[in-house]
Amino acid sequence: MKVVVLVGGVGGARFLLGVKAALGLPAIGAAPPGAAHEVTALVNTGDDVWMHGLRICPDLDTCMYTLGGGIDTDRGWGHAGETWTVKDELAAYGAEPSWFGLGDKDIATHLIRTRMLRAGYPLSDVTAALCDRWQPGVRLLPMSDDRVESHVVVDDPETSGEDTEPGSRDRKALHFQEWWVRYRAEPRAHAIVPVGAEEATPGPGVVEAIAEADAVLIAPSNPVVSVGTILSVPGVREALRKTDAGVVGVSPIIGGKPVRGMADACLRAIGVQTTAEGVGRHYGSRQTSEDGLLDGWLVQTGESAEVPGVAVRAVPLLMSDVDATAKMAHAALELSGVDFD
Repeated sequence: MKVVVLVGGVGGARFLLGVKAALGLPAIGAAPPGAAHEVTALVNTGDDVWMHGLRICPDLDTCMYTLGGGIDTDRGWGHAGETWTVKDELAAYGAEPSWFGLGDKDIATHLIRTRMLRAGYPLSDVTAALCDRWQPGVRLLPMSDDRVESHVVVDDPETSGEDTEPGSRDRKALHFQEWWVRYRAEPRAHAIVPVGAEEATPGPGVVEAIAEADAVLIAPSNPVVSVGTILSVPGVREALRKTDAGVVGVSPIIGGKPVRGMADACLRAIGVQTTAEGVGRHYGSRQTSEDGLLDGWLVQTGESAEVPGVAVRAVPLLMSDVDATAKMAHAALELSGVDFD
């Protein structure tokens, strides 16, 4: 069985652990030789950014470290056992940006990536080379080899105070990482734009993986800046609409709140309610909408959502451990129509 999963960072990586376990694969590490199932993750690269001359790919690295057994499980990102000597030295020099910290072990990954990119290798080849070390047991495909970066239009936090009239506030565009990490998504977002997406093309293997899939799952990742950015690359949404596989999404919203992070700030920016129903309707139905994606939608037990043209099922969605996540992934795969027998 071939399973494709659209993912962002922390939540997407944890969901992938469950997908592997649901298919009988080791949650962490490489699949055994001759495994009957293959998992391909289409990973958001809109969060990617240049820092201190290094190319940082947060979602790709979080997936790679998590599935390869090297993630800091408490934080959900970065290396386990990380040290911060370089970060402290940069701060001593007064080097900016100071709000984004790079751990010493993590820097090694960014050095290798940057060196290969500058030598002319595409991001997909670089990612495959990095995965040779980590052996994630999943084929990690960047959504595109082209540079796409999410930017957020906000009231300028440097010039706009609480006493400033809303209509007169200066606005500026921030890289998503600055809005998310430095400002904790507090400046209200007026627009979120995947800069470069219109000119980008899907990464090698992305469209083919969707076409050949037996099931396509949309992880409980941020619907706007993770999944939404993947879908902004021309050709990806079209491939999802054409695939013969069932497409099932998992709600990242429980009880009207994001399970993790500040997705509500992103949803508000595009006028979508922070509810399981709101996100499900945002993705839409392949049966009833010209650009809809879903055949199935999972929501939290005890909740309901009406998404026209989409089969909705309520199951436990908290990814408290790998076993709980595997049960959730199993339900998503069943809803997609695959046969486990």
